[in-house]
Amino acid sequence: MEMKKKLPIGIENFEKIRTEGFYYIDKTGLIKDLLQNWGEVNLFTRPRRFGKSLNMSMLKSFFEIGCDSTLFEGLQISKERALCETYLGKFPVIYISMKGVNGARFETARGMAVQLINEEARRMQFLLDSAALTKYDKEAFISLLRADMDDATLASSLRILSELLRTHYGKEVIILIDEYDVPLDKAMQAGYYDEMVNLIRNLFGQALKSNDSLQFAVLTGCLRVSKESIFTGLNNPKILSITNVEFDEYFGFTDDEVRELLDYYGLTAAYGVVKEWYDGYRFGNVNVYCPWDVICYCNKLRVDPEAQPEAYWSNTSGNDIIRHFIEMAKGTTRREIEQLMAGNAVEKMIRQELTYKELYDSIDNLWSILFTTGYLTTREKPERRTFALVIPNIEIRNIFETQILEWFQNTARQDGMTLNAFCEAFREGNGARVEELFHAYLRKTISIRDTAVRTDRKESLPTGKATTKGLKEPNPSVCFYHGILLGLLSYKDNWILSSNKETGEGYSDILVEIDEEEIGIIIEVKYSEDSNLEAACREALEQIEKKRYEESLRNAGMVTILKYGIACHKKQCRVVLGK
Repeated sequence: MEMKKKLPIGIENFEKIRTEGFYYIDKTGLIKDLLQNWGEVNLFTRPRRFGKSLNMSMLKSFFEIGCDSTLFEGLQISKERALCETYLGKFPVIYISMKGVNGARFETARGMAVQLINEEARRMQFLLDSAALTKYDKEAFISLLRADMDDATLASSLRILSELLRTHYGKEVIILIDEYDVPLDKAMQAGYYDEMVNLIRNLFGQALKSNDSLQFAVLTGCLRVSKESIFTGLNNPKILSITNVEFDEYFGFTDDEVRELLDYYGLTAAYGVVKEWYDGYRFGNVNVYCPWDVICYCNKLRVDPEAQPEAYWSNTSGNDIIRHFIEMAKGTTRREIEQLMAGNAVEKMIRQELTYKELYDSIDNLWSILFTTGYLTTREKPERRTFALVIPNIEIRNIFETQILEWFQNTARQDGMTLNAFCEAFREGNGARVEELFHAYLRKTISIRDTAVRTDRKESLPTGKATTKGLKEPNPSVCFYHGILLGLLSYKDNWILSSNKETGEGYSDILVEIDEEEIGIIIEVKYSEDSNLEAACREALEQIEKKRYEESLRNAGMVTILKYGIACHKKQCRVVLGK
């Protein structure tokens, strides 16, 4: 049996992938395009986990003097013989990744930046034996190895190192700076943004502006930070964002690449699920999948062919941007979020160039950040700066839903008196009062409706969870109302809540046990597609009886059983108490 290549989960080192038997999707065409579409300073902005670091590692492996040329055998770039003869292994390369510069204080972050320079300089220690360098050159190099580097040396460190490498090799230097904006993001969160901007402006200014030792530079990041912020004085850096057609297929997996990967591992049956969950991003003229999601899910499917998709990309970040967006949303913006959640597009002006200080200045800026960081995408070419924004896939939709539910629950808990009254109405069997208060809550929240969901998908397991054998797929519309009710009822910390618990002959939506009073509550939630709420409530109550959902409550010693059928349509609801 043929041994399949390993999937490169979390591996961003090109050489390791090529030498240790990992699957690699060929993105080496980036090298040819980079050389033919010349820019002295090139900035690629893409969302996290879309292959920026691996591509930077690939560039280093290709250009650096002493590289292993066999790494590129059989890849697209190897067909460009003249280009390889001219550039493969012919340049000194400085490579730093700034993703680890994230201290809680500026002094700590600065120390991390110094360590980056120290580490790269240690990689170049052969310069100490260079016959081409003078005594003073070597003293300058030694200063780059010091942990107590002063501000002036740190600011000029990349320029100094490039000058020394050029003197040694007689060749201009390629500078690669990965995740250039991570220190700015962390600094903004921790309160030392101005100090970090000054540090990076000085570092980049000396390395990338009027540096005679520079062949070209490539930077990557999530955001296109305003030129006035850190790129002051640079001569027209070439910005290559998610809206540019150039290089559009080199970050993220294309549909053909995903099909080929699935076929290689015998997972072609999962194509539809992979596409629904992880496709939908548009970079330039190309639709792409999130590589991190695809690789993680395929790896899980190889072990468990029935594995359900998960939110791998979203779990690599706190998703604070969506939380802030929802907290700031008022009136019109809330309606626009509802449109997004229903699968519709929202027309917005987008600013791709911002400073981190401006991110939360206005809701308009947040629309721009959601777009550039991958939480929203566009389905078509923009009209000037106006974009038709949509949620790209199920994974991102679930992030929005989770954040909306958390925001709603936190908001509701600010009024404990009303929340307690809502819970007590359930305990007292007061369906009319439950309906009144639930309707009031729905009017205050951002409603969720998935218009793409088939009407025959009725069961209400939380979206994204594995369905139990024999159950139908969850209806996201129902899941939302289900989640709201769970959040509200959890206010009673002495009530025992169960969601989608197996009981009788099925899985009930919500079961409540109030031990002290031996009261059990059964809640079945339906979404009424035709707004016939009364009929949907009757259907819910009939399901409770038919499936014998009260069985587990009786077994738990509950004497009084209250049965509620709840139907919802947008912000309307109907609550009927069963007999």
